[in-house]
Amino acid sequence: MPNFSPSQEHQIRQAVCQAGQKAVQLAAQRFQISQKGPDDFVTSVDQTLDRQLTAQFANWFPEDGVISEENSASRKEFDGGANRLWLIDPLDGTDDFIQGKPDYAVMVGLLQDHQPVAGWVYLPAQDQLYFGGCGWGLFQSSHDTAPHELSPREPAKPASNFCPLLIGYKDERNYGTVIHQVIPEAQFHSLGSFGYKVMEVIQGRAGLYLYLNGRVKLWDTTGPVALAQAAGLVCCDLDGQPIKFTAEFVEPNTLAHKQPILIGWPHYIESLQPRLAEAVALATA
Repeated sequence: MPNFSPSQEHQIRQAVCQAGQKAVQLAAQRFQISQKGPDDFVTSVDQTLDRQLTAQFANWFPEDGVISEENSASRKEFDGGANRLWLIDPLDGTDDFIQGKPDYAVMVGLLQDHQPVAGWVYLPAQDQLYFGGCGWGLFQSSHDTAPHELSPREPAKPASNFCPLLIGYKDERNYGTVIHQVIPEAQFHSLGSFGYKVMEVIQGRAGLYLYLNGRVKLWDTTGPVALAQAAGLVCCDLDGQPIKFTAEFVEPNTLAHKQPILIGWPHYIESLQPRLAEAVALATA
């Protein structure tokens, strides 16, 4: 288990679930929407939950760095010298939240020495919390039930009539046609939240999740990658190299990953990674 106490772990679970339940309540009210950049929106709900969670984690872990999506000043903590960094995404899947869809999540991840070691992904619409990490395990609970162990479910191997993949809406628009040309058996599915999609792979409802458009940030990935690695999934780029969380692999101003991301079961990565690389090369030629 990572280096925090059982009481602190209980506090984290409560905080993440409470933030998610608050998101459900605020979704039923009028909230403000503003634009941070091209196709990048933020709501007053994101900002409220961001302040709430940031204050809690800063109070609980004063010697650690706390980085949150909606506090751009907090990004300086990435190079601040702390060997532990808490990454907070108050609403992962804001576009879906704005549209009234249920596919959003509240997420927290812990980087220790630039390695993802623990994660919490809460799906408010389902009232399901997934959490854990390498050397700790995988667990599931709701806001008012005790945790129980979560067993990863490996899907059947990819075949000519079975190859379920998760892909984002933008990536399917940009790369879907050429991926189907190279991998005709591919069956695309999509959901809003990065963390939600990773949990679908862990639970065997897809064999692989690919993310290609270069906008995903550390607060999107740290928690889900920690859970994926604990489940035995492979987290790599199109060249098969592990996803890195060190400074040379991250854009310094935005904390966006420079690597494209594949998260999948080993037999899906082995079978599809070279062909996905070929498809992306064709699409970008």
